[in-house]
Amino acid sequence: NLEIKQNMAKNFYVKDLKDTVVTNEKQTLKVFDDSVNRRKTACTDLNAHSSRSHSIFSVTIESLDYEMDSTAPVIMNSKLNLVDLAGSERQGKTNTTGETLKEGCNINLSLSALGSVINCLVEGKPHIPYRGSPLTMLLKDSLGGNARTVMFANIGPADKNVSESISTLRFADRAKQIENK
Repeated sequence: NLEIKQNMAKNFYVKDLKDTVVTNEKQTLKVFDDSVNRRKTACTDLNAHSSRSHSIFSVTIESLDYEMDSTAPVIMNSKLNLVDLAGSERQGKTNTTGETLKEGCNINLSLSALGSVINCLVEGKPHIPYRGSPLTMLLKDSLGGNARTVMFANIGPADKNVSESISTLRFADRAKQIENK
């Protein structure tokens, strides 16, 4: 239930999201670990610790370049989004009910919206449906423009998960085909 807003620069953000300034690796890992520990999981027939949402850990790196003028540095910014997508869920295989079932449906809807965005980017369509879900709104600057995207696809070795593994690999292959400017 995140409230997504858009600023004057046309970038999407989560309203009232906590920003933490860190200055070293130890502080960064502490913030990351704290966020991982807050992530909700639930037991399903496929996974004892199934993620019930996607997770985005954004790191903004700011550096100062004093080379041109020692009194007025040039400020350079980069953004790194570490995204952990919850896996798609087939209700028949997960055997979930109630709130866990609803979470699985929301996961599937956002993955479908992300798939649509990826397909439009790959096909070079003039309109990209970033507003299709909160996930795609937040990942807009990670998918288009001059962004570089790396995807790790986790698949399971069990025979009963073959269709999910193939679907995941197809999704990753499609994402790999995105060509940015």
